[in-house]
Amino acid sequence: MKRNVYLNMKPVAQAREIFLQAFDWVALAGTEQVPTADSLGRFTAGPVFADFSSPAYHCAAMDGYAVKASDTYGASDERPRLLGLGDQARPVNTGNPLPPGADAVIMVEQVHLPPEGQAIEIRQAAFPWQHVRKVGEDIVSQEMLLPHHHVMRPADVAALMQAGVFRLEVLQRPRVTVIPTGSELIDWRDAENTQPRPGSIIETNSLFISGMVSQAGAQASVTERRPDEYELIKDAVTQAVESDAHMVILNAGASAGTKDYTVHVIKKLGEVLVHGIQAMPGKPTILGRVRGKPVIGSPGYPVSAWVCLEQFVIPALSLMQGQAPSEPETVQAVPARPLASRLGQEEFIRVHLGRVGPNIVATPLKRGAGAITSLTRADGVIRIPANSDGAPQGEPVIAELLKPAEAVERTLVIVGSHDVTLDILADHIKAMDSRIGVSSSHVGSLAGLMAIREGRCHLGGTHLLDEDTGDYNIGYIKKYLPGTPVRLVTLALRSQGLIVKPGNPKGIRDFGDLARDGVVMVNRQGGSGTRVLLDYHLRRLGIDPAGIAGYDNEEYTHMGVAVHVLSGGADVGLGVMSAARALNLDFVPLMEERYDLCIPEALMDDHRIRVLLAVLATDRFKQAVEALGGYDVAPMGRIHALPEMD
Repeated sequence: MKRNVYLNMKPVAQAREIFLQAFDWVALAGTEQVPTADSLGRFTAGPVFADFSSPAYHCAAMDGYAVKASDTYGASDERPRLLGLGDQARPVNTGNPLPPGADAVIMVEQVHLPPEGQAIEIRQAAFPWQHVRKVGEDIVSQEMLLPHHHVMRPADVAALMQAGVFRLEVLQRPRVTVIPTGSELIDWRDAENTQPRPGSIIETNSLFISGMVSQAGAQASVTERRPDEYELIKDAVTQAVESDAHMVILNAGASAGTKDYTVHVIKKLGEVLVHGIQAMPGKPTILGRVRGKPVIGSPGYPVSAWVCLEQFVIPALSLMQGQAPSEPETVQAVPARPLASRLGQEEFIRVHLGRVGPNIVATPLKRGAGAITSLTRADGVIRIPANSDGAPQGEPVIAELLKPAEAVERTLVIVGSHDVTLDILADHIKAMDSRIGVSSSHVGSLAGLMAIREGRCHLGGTHLLDEDTGDYNIGYIKKYLPGTPVRLVTLALRSQGLIVKPGNPKGIRDFGDLARDGVVMVNRQGGSGTRVLLDYHLRRLGIDPAGIAGYDNEEYTHMGVAVHVLSGGADVGLGVMSAARALNLDFVPLMEERYDLCIPEALMDDHRIRVLLAVLATDRFKQAVEALGGYDVAPMGRIHALPEMD
């Protein structure tokens, strides 16, 4: 097969219009009859009319006595009236039919029973139809109760049953067949006890896709995986469109590889409506039609697949159920840092969102199409138009929400140095107050202080060594945050050192070994506390960074450094012991440093900050941090006095 070259990519909006106008979606799904009692969440196929009236008879609306209103006229406190039991007044309970001739009910609380018990005494006249529910008061036989394409709610189910509608014509739930393809795929069940070999990928996209389809109200079924063989994929699509499925989704094989067969199969069996969209991620999306049914080629990268589903599949499933595609809730946000983008492609940037002062701050997450964690952690999405090269820092943009707006308002925004304990801290904060979420952006200690200065976060994690005093953070705060009152709260003392491969095969023992021939390091980014620490010790030793192999190879987290060493990309990296232990790497301790949380004084009474400080005081959190290894929690929560700063 030839490679698939995207010669006619469509803008997302145009591709969506082509796809959604290519089918009569409601007719495609069809209708079915179900017991009304089981219709919750279903969509009515047409207007629904009552068979019975409700109530079907005049009935008492209160416990009391049924009377003829005219028999009560003239009764008052001064002139009580007696009504004979059995002829003029008959006892009734709520819901009882009115006796013949009665047209009102007197509440039992308003009735006095004389000792002889043959009559009731009333001191106030009744009016016709007092405390009576007339025939058809709620529902009249043959009136329309629900319009077509109405989603059935609990009250609707009860109302139809009252009206004698015991079976209901509804739209069929859309049925979607998902076909995973790829020779490199292995079933996740086969990977439970054995780590996948290099070149093998655990097949989870079908779970992801079928989950999104189910959340949209459809029924998803996943076929067995198909290897990258044209005939096998073609047979699978043929079987799917000949089945009762309303839609078919092939996952992977939609790109430009020599074994990406999806577009060829759809073209052979039917028609390709769109091949390639001007979007990043999501470019390889294929939209087609085979035997009157939509067949979608979803990209193999999970975030690309998400774009495909959000922009095309979910709207189509809404139309199948008689509903207009929903529009996402949006907020105005300010990017925490510049968002560069490529001209010619609309980009979907996943972001953390949290209100800091008057602004909702958007902090970008990993942008790779394969970074599914960018979806699990995202609060929203910023769409950069194809005709733009990005959004500058601080300039308002529109963010589409992936979480409720109130969750964004309650998010604690942390920007600064990475530490493994921050994820544990976020979990313990959530356990203490489930309303609070935590957004943590790992951009380095110095960038965290800049974010505090510019009002882009609630606090920053920092461990910047002051070379003149040997203390941490205070000198940098004096330099970069003049006039900004802050508090320094210690998170922990932690062990910094060299992360090396198991057994330390190159015998790396100190900073001097980084300059040896044959040693390749991985570094932290400029502005991080770990980078400042490294550069300080290199200067003390008179080592030129230009002579260190890998010095310019940067990672943004301690775990990123550890993974780089584990994968063989480097022999050594400077980091914390907990990161080495997490990946079963060896660790050469070099020094202990203080990691602080820098908090603007104006926010110390903020509820989110109070909860954070309360967590730091708990034995449970301290024990969880100690268990990571390489942490001294004795000073945790200690607030440091800062000198007066102009």
